[in-house]
Amino acid sequence: MKSPEHRRAAILDRFPRWPNLTIAGLFDLAAAEHGARPAILTVDEEFTYNRLQEESRALASGLIELGLQPGDHVAIVMANFPEFPLVKLALARIGAVAVPVNYALRRDELRYVVEQSRSRFLVGMAMYRDRDYLADFLAIRKDVQGLERIIIRETNASAGDGVLVLDQVRSMASLESDRDLARCEAAASGCALSDIVYTSGTTGHPKGAMVTHDMVLRAAFSSALTRSFEDGRRIQFALPMYHVFGYVECWIASLFVGGCIVPHPVFDASTMLDWAERLETTDMVCVPVMTEALIQEARARTFHSPALLSVFNSGGVNPPSIWQYIREDLGAREIHTAYGMTETTASAMCTWTEDPEECLLETNGRTKLAGVAGDESLGGRVALYRAVDPETGLEVPIGVDGELQVRGPIVTRGYYERPDETAAAFTSDGWFRTGDLGRLIEGGYLRLTGRIKETYRCGGEMVMPREIETLLADFPGTSQVLAVGIPDPRMGEVGCLCVVPEPGLVPDTDAMIALCAERLARFKVPRHAVLIRAEDIPVTATGRPQKFRLAKLAAELVSVRIT
Repeated sequence: MKSPEHRRAAILDRFPRWPNLTIAGLFDLAAAEHGARPAILTVDEEFTYNRLQEESRALASGLIELGLQPGDHVAIVMANFPEFPLVKLALARIGAVAVPVNYALRRDELRYVVEQSRSRFLVGMAMYRDRDYLADFLAIRKDVQGLERIIIRETNASAGDGVLVLDQVRSMASLESDRDLARCEAAASGCALSDIVYTSGTTGHPKGAMVTHDMVLRAAFSSALTRSFEDGRRIQFALPMYHVFGYVECWIASLFVGGCIVPHPVFDASTMLDWAERLETTDMVCVPVMTEALIQEARARTFHSPALLSVFNSGGVNPPSIWQYIREDLGAREIHTAYGMTETTASAMCTWTEDPEECLLETNGRTKLAGVAGDESLGGRVALYRAVDPETGLEVPIGVDGELQVRGPIVTRGYYERPDETAAAFTSDGWFRTGDLGRLIEGGYLRLTGRIKETYRCGGEMVMPREIETLLADFPGTSQVLAVGIPDPRMGEVGCLCVVPEPGLVPDTDAMIALCAERLARFKVPRHAVLIRAEDIPVTATGRPQKFRLAKLAAELVSVRIT
């Protein structure tokens, strides 16, 4: 294997200048050079670059025949099937905007995203893991006036009721729609909106971060460069592609080296190791809960895959020993971790391939290499961070904790049709408020130390406490219910209800958690509940609960109860 410097030089040679491309334009560049290579690979099927190019053009033409136009929004509710990138490419060719949706959401949660995003079409899966998604889609179509079309991936599903399958749509392509597609592709620009990716909101509903093609490509290019991709890298992952982690860090990043993705619709440690050995994947990308399961499985079966070069482990809390075990049990020679968020399109800080192990132990990465994707005004970076005093807003020195703020060409322009939240997210001088606490360290490194914002991450999924609190606001026997995230060795963080009882009453906290399980996606359901007094809740000078301090109190109470 060539050194990281040689691999990076090869990437930079391919892209001496930054191109104005869409994701479909980048894919076509790779297809022109590596058409016979696999672009998507499973143990059952191979999609070459040529095949995916041909099928995505046919699908795009069929969608145009159905009336889809540049700028239209299309919700995608789909697990990591090969059809997911197929649909994404087709939409990019038209100039339509993808709205990738978390398929773990319940029907009412799905309805909100589809309606708020103003999606005209919905492309999804009819069934998945015993859930009848098509029934949900049909119910949503009745309630959402602007939703015109439902298209499903399964060719053997009994659709009916005006529902089409992807194969039918591809067959609808005509000479006229082909000509329209050619005009759309000729007019394509990297500055156009490519995605509306939903993330946590402060009002109890998710909000859609607006992302352009250029942002996606810059973030992906800097990841490929920082992680020193070799030609033809094979990236294996079970991270859902509705998240920027699976979408940008895995799929789009692979295109810069004519690489291949090996996506899993469902995470299963045994299956993932089987595929790694059989398909000779060179890179695994995981969140910590997945990485730990892979380590345990590898020990149990004596896993051995000489092709596995790299493991990218990020998106949660890591035990210090995990990096050693990745080397010993998985056999990875290169390890990366990173820090980013939906609003920065992907990771904005990342360890470099040659960084020593103490950087994995003590930091969340450093300024990413960006090459031609960087902004000259930011010193050639795709993102620049500063830490400020949360009270005064003044920048703090290197090594001092503060609220992390970021700006750069990969930072979102704002939230779709949420002007108030967009305004609140940015400072007067244009920096995005991450809501995270951290410190910048000499050498360009960053270390997360806490969180100002109320959201927390459970198993890699972002949870909005306000949504849980709204559901439980009128629960019998309670005068106040607050939800916080507390550390968990397996999931990174899990939810904890902090319940203030009404005088003389003891609310049924088990029933509260059961109600959450009935109404909310599984990753949102709190694991714990503690009873507290109103006077024990830390508040700001204006009386607002300080969630980051309440989370520390809740963690202490849960620890005492368990031990």
